[in-house]
Amino acid sequence: MSKKLVVVLVIIFAIGASLLYVFLQDKDKGSPVEKDSQANTETKQSQTQNQTPAARPGVYVDYSDQVFASTQGTRLLFFHAPWCPQCRELDESIKNSELPDDTTIFKIDYDSNQTLRAKYGVTLQTTVVKVDHEGNKTAGYVAYDEPTFESVKRALLP
Repeated sequence: MSKKLVVVLVIIFAIGASLLYVFLQDKDKGSPVEKDSQANTETKQSQTQNQTPAARPGVYVDYSDQVFASTQGTRLLFFHAPWCPQCRELDESIKNSELPDDTTIFKIDYDSNQTLRAKYGVTLQTTVVKVDHEGNKTAGYVAYDEPTFESVKRALLP
């Protein structure tokens, strides 16, 4: 290969790597629509915390130890990977569905939460785990082949 061709290929590779890095960084920050959706979810959650458990509508939130520990009712853990098409499909389905009263779905980053994955025996993204009031796994469902909230509901909710 000629030196010019090698230089051109190196430049193209560097530009491509830079664009990929920028794309991934922007993806982590979320779009304005995702931020609005998250803000609405957080507002909805804070508004419902003062209601009696039976009257609390279902919510979908990002996982945190503190919120998980203080949440009553049915708790589902959704192990999500942003690079996974089925995860994104299930995420949208959950956001666009009316969640059952007194049910909280926690969105957990599959790639960065190895401890929770190990605790609940999760080996594939799109896994949804139902836990009891003590945080023990009572049931699990992999929504990979049918990434919809309806399939999760059929598998894990009464």
